[in-house]
Amino acid sequence: MEPAQLNQGLEPPPERPAEILGELPADVASADQRAAPRFTLLIRAAKLVSAQGEFVCVIRDVSETGVSVRLFHALPTCTDYALHMPAGAIYEISRVWQRDNEAGFSFDGSVDVAKLVNESSEYPKRGLRLGLCFPVMVHGLTGSFEAVVENLSQQGARITCDALLSIDQNVRIVVPSLMGKPRDVRAKVRWRRDRHYGVVFDDTFTLGEFARLAALLQAPALLEG
Repeated sequence: MEPAQLNQGLEPPPERPAEILGELPADVASADQRAAPRFTLLIRAAKLVSAQGEFVCVIRDVSETGVSVRLFHALPTCTDYALHMPAGAIYEISRVWQRDNEAGFSFDGSVDVAKLVNESSEYPKRGLRLGLCFPVMVHGLTGSFEAVVENLSQQGARITCDALLSIDQNVRIVVPSLMGKPRDVRAKVRWRRDRHYGVVFDDTFTLGEFARLAALLQAPALLEG
């Protein structure tokens, strides 16, 4: 296989929209098209896990050799990452390039593209959950108390606290905000196990808000510039 074919999808995409989506230029010979890795457009949220934390991305396209993603902030300086899919699959990857809000990674091992795509299509509504741990203030009808978020998604969170909460109780959770002023998020308690509670947000986060909040909590320098 020629070097140019091995690097397809791993170098920054050109400006022409068709090539950004992984399509080959029209002047490429048909023989080269058959030999090149097959690209698949896949708009799916996923998370990048590195030594500096867990960060949200959107997979743009994938081939046998690598994957390109859309970002919501700069990436950590490390090279090695793990790509976690919502359905649970994990792929070890290495960063190859980054330009503005896009980045390309190579797979560290062989990947069954069809399996990756089918798994993503089978569970399209599964939300991302990040293993973030940070203190919050919770307000309810019985008063205010401190709690700790143990993991977070766009739609809810798992918290732990010493206060006793009831199922379906309405609360307000004060979380950090990029605007400098903390944000009140309305939520409802859905389950309880000892001092651990699952809450569902009435005020859900957009994917961009969720991604930037994760960066703010783990590596705020990634949001600068």
